[in-house]
Amino acid sequence: MKSVSAPISLAGSQLCETRHVCAFFNNDEEEYRILLPFIKDGLKSGDKAVHVLNPEQHQDHLRRLTAAGINPALAQQSGQLELRTNTEVYLPDGRFDQDRMLEVFEQLASGNGKGGFPLSRICCRMDWAVEDRSHVDDVIEFESRVNDVWLRHDDAVICTYRLGRFGGDAVIDIMRTHPMVIIGGILQHNPFFVPPEEFLREFRQRRASRSSSLAMA
Repeated sequence: MKSVSAPISLAGSQLCETRHVCAFFNNDEEEYRILLPFIKDGLKSGDKAVHVLNPEQHQDHLRRLTAAGINPALAQQSGQLELRTNTEVYLPDGRFDQDRMLEVFEQLASGNGKGGFPLSRICCRMDWAVEDRSHVDDVIEFESRVNDVWLRHDDAVICTYRLGRFGGDAVIDIMRTHPMVIIGGILQHNPFFVPPEEFLREFRQRRASRSSSLAMA
């Protein structure tokens, strides 16, 4: 349930009430430089950490946490740290279902998760979406719709995207679905954010028009 929580430090600024963030990075080094202090601070504060990773990223992620002074084995044992793969979370049966994912994140949200942690700090690596163009479109819709979930909770949710893997049009739409953005290593309020009702109406019209054009080709 949404309450008045203390600001959270992230990327040279602070997350206050609005905590759904898209973060654009060029490489792993840039991503971990920005996110490790946020992760470490959250564990120290007693927050739940949920990290959704690429399947091949698991061991490197544990190594980087350890190098930052975090004991991942102990945090996992206590239930404070939860590591999942993005294919397991987003594509459990090989397909992406927006409604199912809204339920998944509602269950992960503070007040609903296990362990009684005050809030969750959720970091999701979104590389999997580029494997299929329909995944990209569905993810963009989902990123807009999930704002309604995070408006009800205090959790900080960081969706990380590689700039070199997503096309320019997709990057713009992804940005328009998040009220906060990290770009150039700095967190800022996103001036391009469009409220879900308005964005979804426009995006679905574009998507339908594109599908009609392909059908006629």
